[in-house]
Amino acid sequence: MKWSDWKVKAGILLIFLAIIFYTADYLIFKDAKSVLFYIGIDLAFIPVEILILVLVVESAINKKEKQIIMEKLNMVIGAFFSEVGTDLLRHFSVFDDNKNNIKENLLVKMDWTENDFLNSAETIKSYEYGINLKSDLGSDVLLYDLKTFLKDKREFMLRLLENPNLLEHDRFTDLLWAVFHLTEELDSRGKLEDLPDADYQHLALDIQRAYSLLIYEWLEYMEHLMENYPYLFSLALRTNPFDPEAKVEIN
Repeated sequence: MKWSDWKVKAGILLIFLAIIFYTADYLIFKDAKSVLFYIGIDLAFIPVEILILVLVVESAINKKEKQIIMEKLNMVIGAFFSEVGTDLLRHFSVFDDNKNNIKENLLVKMDWTENDFLNSAETIKSYEYGINLKSDLGSDVLLYDLKTFLKDKREFMLRLLENPNLLEHDRFTDLLWAVFHLTEELDSRGKLEDLPDADYQHLALDIQRAYSLLIYEWLEYMEHLMENYPYLFSLALRTNPFDPEAKVEIN
């Protein structure tokens, strides 16, 4: 209410000043016709001024505000990959029998260009995942590891969902919900060995959904780091979950 009062008072003051200036103009030059003429010109120009304010100034302000929101959102996404995303990609990829088919597209290099990222994203869109939860005797153990990992990170991801900036990024929100759904599916099962085939197929689809969204988001995040934060990009390259030769130590 105080803010509104301030605007009203400022408006009244400006109108009062305009009246004083026009009155002073008349008293000095004694030409009411000219004063009325210029008042008319000023009034006629008001719609143009409003147009300029709405289309130019407001647009510039909104663009700046959106940039600030996106920067905050990228910080949230960065925290997600540092705490969850990168390790989660490792957990998912062990179930993907076809991962070697896209390995080269995910070995991001320091000299990658925008076209390299675009080409990799296009390859990922048409990639046929090979999620197999019964590929060997260790699959049950790997599922338990994934279940434990997701349960441990549940609280962190819940806090991410509380961030209002997520409203600006539908795809990342979809990723979080896909991961939450997978967490609930795994947590709802007391055991993960000797499940019915239908259960394994259902879990495989849930993993594939989260995995596909995660890979695409990871590529965008890597490009963002390359363009804006070279030092973080360097670390991301040295911890690339798709590079078996990656190591954090700098040679």
